[in-house]
Amino acid sequence: MILVHDLISLYILILIVSALLSWFPTTNSSGALATTKRVLYEVSEPVLRPLRMVLPRPQFGGVGIDLSVLVAIILLSFINRII
Repeated sequence: MILVHDLISLYILILIVSALLSWFPTTNSSGALATTKRVLYEVSEPVLRPLRMVLPRPQFGGVGIDLSVLVAIILLSFINRII
């Protein structure tokens, strides 16, 4: 059971790092930052894509805010505490 808790915690960390790296633009598609962002995107997208389809994107100053990462972290933390 400890392995499951650790994997959920690791996935939450991946979601946080992926969200933070999304703020930094990449100019070179073959650089280390672009590769890291691409790998984290591939790992996190299976959970975030369904949430993005369900959640509305609130508009703040004409910019849509993606809350799927926050909702995923809250749900995973809740599941981690239950099991």
